Amino acid sequence: MSFVVTPGMRRLGASVLGMEAIMAGLITPVAITVSGVTPALAMVAGLGLAVLCIVAIGLLKRPVGYVVGSLVQVLAIATGFLVSMMFFLGAIFAALWITAIFVARRVEGVTSR
Repeated sequence: MSFVVTPGMRRLGASVLGMEAIMAGLITPVAITVSGVTPALAMVAGLGLAVLCIVAIGLLKRPVGYVVGSLVQVLAIATGFLVSMMFFLGAIFAALWITAIFVARRVEGVTSR
């Protein structure tokens, strides 16, 4: 079984990851001021996740980009341990990520081989 990457998957996936990168960057000050997380941990979690989103966008031409993008979704949900609202937002972005992949594949008529 091979994983076929389509242009629609790249566009939708990049859109989700781009918005998620913005959201991840914005959780840094929230984690520091509202949740009382140490600045070093907040920077690593928030900005690190934002950078990983951008790296995943660059890798979306290959199947490994979708593995990295899926890892981003798991890490986004895990940031809920720092900022509780991220459990909810991470789940929303994970649902958007899964929807982007399956909807684009269906629209472009790609089936698993």
